[in-house]
Amino acid sequence: MVEFKVVLSDAKTGRAYNINVSGGVAGAIIGKRIGDEMDAGPFGLPGYRMEITGASDRNGTPAKRNLPLAGRRKLLLSGGVGFRPKMDGQRRRKSIRGNEITSDFVQINAKVTGYGDKPLEEYFAKPAPEEAKV
Repeated sequence: MVEFKVVLSDAKTGRAYNINVSGGVAGAIIGKRIGDEMDAGPFGLPGYRMEITGASDRNGTPAKRNLPLAGRRKLLLSGGVGFRPKMDGQRRRKSIRGNEITSDFVQINAKVTGYGDKPLEEYFAKPAPEEAKV
């Protein structure tokens, strides 16, 4: 069974929310690509829309938006996603995943593009702590 952690960022409030997704809802994400926009209703957020902005697999290998494949590749990078050079002109060969979401991913990053009726704080509200009994 496929499980994902979806990190949903809200630009209006500057907050990010974790959604644990498994089963059929997670299956709806498989096959999508970074940059695709989708309905957030299956995640329990009716009326909301979200755009996939990034992802990483179980080893922490990031996915690159402009790499059109489903697996891993070793690329010579000079900056950007997956490598930050310490010196000018530095390059390094690093493992990078393609932009297609597969079952190997663990974390999916997304941002809100369309808002529903209720604010996100209501969906992700923590239960009020019970008062201590004397």
